[in-house]
Amino acid sequence: MRAIGLIGGLSWESTVIYYQVINRRVRERLGGSHSANSLIWSVDYTIVEDLVFAGRWDEVSTLLTDAGRKLEDLGAEVLLVCSNTFSRVSDDVARAASVPVLHIADAVGAEVRARGMRKVGLLGTRFTMEQPFYRDRLAAHGFDVVVPRREQRELVHRVIFDELVRGVLRESSRDAYAQVVADLAADGAEGVILGCTEIELLITEKDAAVPLLPSARLHAEAAAGFALAD
Repeated sequence: MRAIGLIGGLSWESTVIYYQVINRRVRERLGGSHSANSLIWSVDYTIVEDLVFAGRWDEVSTLLTDAGRKLEDLGAEVLLVCSNTFSRVSDDVARAASVPVLHIADAVGAEVRARGMRKVGLLGTRFTMEQPFYRDRLAAHGFDVVVPRREQRELVHRVIFDELVRGVLRESSRDAYAQVVADLAADGAEGVILGCTEIELLITEKDAAVPLLPSARLHAEAAAGFALAD
């Protein structure tokens, strides 16, 4: 079993999902009381959040690249940046690493392609929904990506940073997100990507008009599969 290195704390609320899913998948595959060989480097989220809002992505890259090196020094044989927004610097982490770095958008894109979907909606932070680094990576898998209208993007973004990364789950926000998903479905989306790892803490498919694609879980499952591959 390869050792998995998680660059987490982005936020820690969703890093918990990674740890749970990876260990459950390993136990399902190997049986008994097996669990994953894994390492987590969890950053102080306030620091990276402040850097992002200041547009200081070069410093984010340095911080997460350094975290990747530390995990590799400790024995990690594959790395994951446990975030959609912060996947903007995943390629920087990969260039600095000597082990594979699994990109979250590739895990999501593979699932969309496997389901045969041709058009999907995307929810996430404003950075993820509006900047090309994530949408272009998804589109390279061969499907169309659409985002909510502007006022809905602002709502989705605000709920993530004001509530979800702080562990706050509100029924009113769940209802608002469900409406955004319904509107995307009405515009032709065959599924909706939960392109912020915290969103899957708030809504599930029972709240949705179309299938939801939970990015953190898909990323974690890809990591478990890689760790156990022959």
